[in-house]
Amino acid sequence: MNALDYFNARLQATISPMDYMKAAQMEPEKYFLLDVRNGPIHVRSVTIRDTNVIPELELANRLDEIPKDKEIIVYCWDVWCNTAAKAAKFLLERGYQVKELTGGIAAWQEMNFPVLEQRESDDVAKNCGC
Repeated sequence: MNALDYFNARLQATISPMDYMKAAQMEPEKYFLLDVRNGPIHVRSVTIRDTNVIPELELANRLDEIPKDKEIIVYCWDVWCNTAAKAAKFLLERGYQVKELTGGIAAWQEMNFPVLEQRESDDVAKNCGC
């Protein structure tokens, strides 16, 4: 693969936070934003507003929650995390249209785009297993 092919493929497989924000404002019904981060809920307490949360390790058992008629935008932690790439590959193999949100939630927060912070008293306290 030469450099041009690489960058063309990268642009087809990813979307920047700025481009997603603009596209979602113009056509909100076109997209299904999906947080695929794994780990305990207390470390995943901040999410992008209006996201759907299905950890990558649960995707196989929760495919019925993901619409096939929308473009799926997956994200994870940061540029160093490959969880979103794994989830994207898994969904693409099953016929979904998928892009990865470049930079994950870290890039989103860096841009000061809207997030939702789950309070300790929300699902964390109810589902702690204690």
